[in-house]
Amino acid sequence: MTESIHILHTNDIHSHLEHWPRIRRWLLAEQTKLRQSGSTVVTLDIGDAMDRVHPLTEATDGCANVALFNQIGYDAVTIGNNEGIGNSQEQLNQLYDQANFDVVLANLRDRKTKQPPKWALRTKIITTAAGTRIALFGLTAPYISTYRPNGWEPELAQQVLPELLAELAGKADVLVLLSHLGLDVDKWIAKNYPAITVIIGSHTHHLLINGLLVNQSLLAAAGRYGQYIGHITLTIDAHHRVLTRQAGVVKTSELPVAPGDRAEIAGYRRHGHQQLKRQKIATLSKTLSAQPVGNSPQMTVALHAVAQAAGTDVAFLNTGIFLAPFKKGIITADDLHQALPHAMHLLRIRLRGYDVWRLVQEIEKARLFLRHFELHGLGFRGKLFGDMVYQGLSWDSADRTVKWRGQPLDPDRVYTMAAVDTYLYFPFFPTIEIVGETEVLFPGVLRNAIADYLKHSELK
Repeated sequence: MTESIHILHTNDIHSHLEHWPRIRRWLLAEQTKLRQSGSTVVTLDIGDAMDRVHPLTEATDGCANVALFNQIGYDAVTIGNNEGIGNSQEQLNQLYDQANFDVVLANLRDRKTKQPPKWALRTKIITTAAGTRIALFGLTAPYISTYRPNGWEPELAQQVLPELLAELAGKADVLVLLSHLGLDVDKWIAKNYPAITVIIGSHTHHLLINGLLVNQSLLAAAGRYGQYIGHITLTIDAHHRVLTRQAGVVKTSELPVAPGDRAEIAGYRRHGHQQLKRQKIATLSKTLSAQPVGNSPQMTVALHAVAQAAGTDVAFLNTGIFLAPFKKGIITADDLHQALPHAMHLLRIRLRGYDVWRLVQEIEKARLFLRHFELHGLGFRGKLFGDMVYQGLSWDSADRTVKWRGQPLDPDRVYTMAAVDTYLYFPFFPTIEIVGETEVLFPGVLRNAIADYLKHSELK
């Protein structure tokens, strides 16, 4: 006798709720069909379900996404960086209070208490009707520079897996890793830890249409934004050994649309906007707009806000961050969110004078190229990077000199400036990461800093 285990999985939905009605219908129907045939069904999500680019996610701090997941009957989920870094520690500690599913996460601890989060399980074991034991465990991308200032201590996969697998030895027949680590790391894990039966991936938004067998492990992944749903099938023998393993995906756009889908999807955005509009930030005496190249009233406010929040007088930002103006009159949290939907945190940078000069050379060298560069990810939710604008820095193209608040740079003096953390991961400005002393500022993101500035500035 053999048994069939079906694993249905989603990943990196990023609050693309335009696909949610079809995802929900397919998952619920497939669960019912497979269970009626006598199969075991396990439903999983691999992180980055939420993204604050959606107004409903922003308005509810992701709790609306959890409520939607409660409709499915997920057996377990793990977190991505949008849950772990897109929320303050306090918000993340409350995110799953109303969840009817478990969170599995083995590589994150509270920096103060050294304890794992109370809302997560290190492992979860599901035993099928035939007695096969399925172990579920999750790992998330260990962004040390952003998790630590947010109160968390992440651990690398190689720090966690040896002990974790030793704990599971003899306790499980099938090992399933919910990996929000990326495809390259998944391949490395498969090569070094062949005991893992299935690695379901995410984070790098890779799509494995038919899965990928690496060493003894089956890798699976369903792309991004809910465009695909994953389906893994395992055949197990009477001794609970894996006989066959297959992976596939279903394309969401090919699933049928129901009459109420459009209204449901629009409702998510409408409810989000309504909640954000109730939060008054300030009253502006004039409209603050931006422009693709050079400084602008809106950029001036943003630079002042970022510099003030970071405790410095010098800052730089790219014009592509602005997706809408700040209009005259009452400005609400909804206005700020529409203008700045990004998941960018503020970045405090300390550099010696020579390295400030070098950073400015990097910016100026890339300036014309970056004006039309399409940037995806790294916390940015716009389209084009745009033009870089300085506050407190000036560059003379004739002799390639840089001045700090009108004065020549002292090569050995340490200077402090402010920006956003996107530049820390951005490949065009390597000086920041290589020689900079950097600090990502929590809690809050760019729009929160601007909101605080507007509340207390003379512009209102």
